[in-house]
This record gives sequence, C-alpha cells and structure tokens, in this order.
Amino acid sequence: MPEDMPNSPANSARSAHVPAFVQGLAFSDLPADVVEQARRCLLDLIGVAAAGSRTSAAQVAGHYAATQLRGSESEARMLFDGRRAGLAGAAFAGATTIDSFDAHDGHVLVKGHAGVAVLPALLAFVDSGAVCDAREFITALVLGYEVATRAGIALHASVPDFHCSGAWNAIACAAIGARLQGLANEQIRHALGIAEYFGPRGQLVRGCDSPSMVKDGSGWGAHAGVSAALLARAGFTGAPAVTVEHGDAASCWSDVGVRWRIREQYFKAYPVCRWAQPAIEAAFALQRAANFSADDIEEIAIETFAQAAALGAGCTIPSATDEAQYSLPFPVAAALVFGQVGAAEIELPRLADPRIHRLLGAMKVIEDAEFSRRFPAERWARVRITLKDGRMLASEPAIARGNPENPLSDAEMRDKYRALAEPVLGTERAARIERAVDGLAGDPAALATLMESALRRC
Repeated sequence: MPEDMPNSPANSARSAHVPAFVQGLAFSDLPADVVEQARRCLLDLIGVAAAGSRTSAAQVAGHYAATQLRGSESEARMLFDGRRAGLAGAAFAGATTIDSFDAHDGHVLVKGHAGVAVLPALLAFVDSGAVCDAREFITALVLGYEVATRAGIALHASVPDFHCSGAWNAIACAAIGARLQGLANEQIRHALGIAEYFGPRGQLVRGCDSPSMVKDGSGWGAHAGVSAALLARAGFTGAPAVTVEHGDAASCWSDVGVRWRIREQYFKAYPVCRWAQPAIEAAFALQRAANFSADDIEEIAIETFAQAAALGAGCTIPSATDEAQYSLPFPVAAALVFGQVGAAEIELPRLADPRIHRLLGAMKVIEDAEFSRRFPAERWARVRITLKDGRMLASEPAIARGNPENPLSDAEMRDKYRALAEPVLGTERAARIERAVDGLAGDPAALATLMESALRRC
C-alpha cells in the first residue's frame, strides 16, 4: 500500500503522533531554557499588545467583536479591552490588536508569526473557564509555538506562493483549544483539519505591497482556530490536516517534542516588518561610523532581497501607521532623521515630518541577487549614502538584531516591554504584569494576576 494512502501504516502513525503530542505534552517535558523562552515571548507579546491597543485597527476589531461576535454559551474578555465576546471573537480581537503593531516575535522559515494568535486564543479559553494553572499555561503556550511553526514550514514548502500567518497559526489555536477542552485523538485530528481548511490563506505579498489593516491575517487565524476546536468538540469533521498528516510534511513533525522551535523565534528591535530591519541596522551602523546628520544626505541607495525591496512599493510616502510598518524606505529615513525607530516614529506627526519626506525622495531601493538567493533563511541589506560634501559611504552587509544567533539581551527585551507598555498601562500596572510573567511556573497566584491585568480595559 503506498505510504500516503489514508489507511497505510505510515499515515496512521502520523495521524496519531501530533494528537498525542497535543494531549500529552507536560510541563516536566520542557527544558528550562524553553520555559524561559516562553516567558520571554509572553512578556514581549503583552508589551506589543499594550501598544497595539491604541491603534485604529485594534479599536475597530474590538468594537466588532463586542457587538457582532458575542457568545451565548461562554464568553471571554478581550485583551486590554475588558469587554466580552465569544471565544473566537475574543481571540480575533486580541490577535488583531497584537498584529496591528508590528513588533511581535516571528520565525524566519515561516515568514511570519506564531505568538500573535496563540496567546489571544489561550487567554480566551482560560478566561472562559478552562482548567489551567500557571504551569499548564506555559505548557499550552509552548505547544502553540511548536504546532504553529511546524505547520507554517509545511505550508510554505507545499505551495508556490506566500500565505499570511493566519493560514497556519490557526492550526496552533485549534491545538490549544483541543487540549484545554480535553478532546480525544480523533477529535484533535478534526480540529486541526478544520483550522487548516478554514484558516485565511491571505496573499502575504499583497499585504506587503499595499499595506492596510488586514496585516498578516492573524486575527482571522485565531478566530478560525478557536472555532475549529469548538466545532470539533461538537462533532464537526475536517480531518486530515494536510500540513500535519501528508507524507511530504512528515519531516516537519518527526522531531516534535525533541527540537523546540520556540527557541528559534526572533524578537524585533523596531515596530516594523522584519524584512526592513536589516536596512535599518545598516543605516544606523553607517551613521555611527561616519558621524553625519540626515541634513547632510544627498542620496540613499538600499540594496536588499526582493521581498524587502517590495515593501510598500505601492505607497511612496506613508500616511498611516499600517503603511509605515510595511515600508522599507520609511523606517530607514526615520532612523537617519530621529536616531531611533519606535512607536512615535510610525505615527503622526512624525509620519509627516518634511525631513522624512525629503529623504524618501532621495532614496532608491535595489534588489541584490545574492541577498535574494539567501532568503528566507537569511535576510540581508546594505545601505549606500552620498553626502552633500561629495563623500560616498557604504555599509557592510547587515542583518537584523534579535535572531537566535544575535539575540537581544534580557535588559533590551525588558526595556522594550516597558517602553511599549508603560505609556499605555502606567508604570505600576506594567510592573505588575512583568512580575506575574516572571512568577509563572513558580507563583500559584501569578496566572490570576496576569489574567486580571491583561484582560481589563487600558
């Protein structure tokens, strides 16, 4: 019998392998550094969510969920909103909030993000009454990263075009919901299959070329994944998930529970698309080395891989936060003008700064064939600047900071969290959340503190 026939022994083994991981993963299985990485991801996501809660996208999504996505059987509070919605609605609003502020973690091989959907889905199930202590919370969070990353790698290997993160992080949300609802093996298979089938296969490249509030599709990914788990519990069928059970995907899942993909997540130093960040680093390095100001610049050339070069190609001068986050030229100009790229730099009034607009008019973006060849495993950029005094400067090829091989320090991660959270939540509340995250897996009261602090209105 061919390996990929539905009833072949190999396929049967694969169909049981992932549900067994979903059901059986225990906190005691997690290495200490994986637990620490989960806490690092959690704190970073919460900081991003706090900053994102002020965006128009988050406010529209929250109102929509609170008025149109209510639940009669069970509800959950929305992240940094406080209002209630059905579980899928709360997950949708939370993921949209995080996605609206492009500073969350990701993985190079999936060209997108896991935690943005995983955390809001987990919060929704726990807030609605699922049995979950602090250690189970960490375990479920890790489970989500492991499932999402593998599903994303499998999806991108099986199709010629790029899909938004919601296409595959939906499967992780379904896995978390299946676990917390205590679904059996076959029900888990159906939950994963439903999530894969209904997950939003949005055109990732379109979102980069023409930025808008649809962003990376993670809001609808979270909605689809939570809905899939609820549907599977009620008897709805949808197995198999091809990205989980098909023979071509086997290599993505063979080491689950052995190789921890959460270790491979990157963290962003700046709240813009990851593909733009190598160029930001190159510009900063060049400015530090040559000691010039933005007013001294005559021309700028950015050399990078094709996907980065296309960022914001349909929008020369961003007029909204979403456009600024999915632009390559804008954050490079902001870095050179302001010496930093943070929350203030991707919002008005700095979007309209005439110094930014002058540099955008003096900038050209060039694809480098070698950089394109090395994508997505590696993302490189080089910046060349001609100054008004005639000097011609060229940076070394640069990559973004925050990868596993060049990580942000713990101090940088905490500084980032505080810079994002404190202006929105206040110093005391931000510190309370930070202490609660640190206490997960050790302090029995930490999860309750975290839930209460993160799920009420800013």
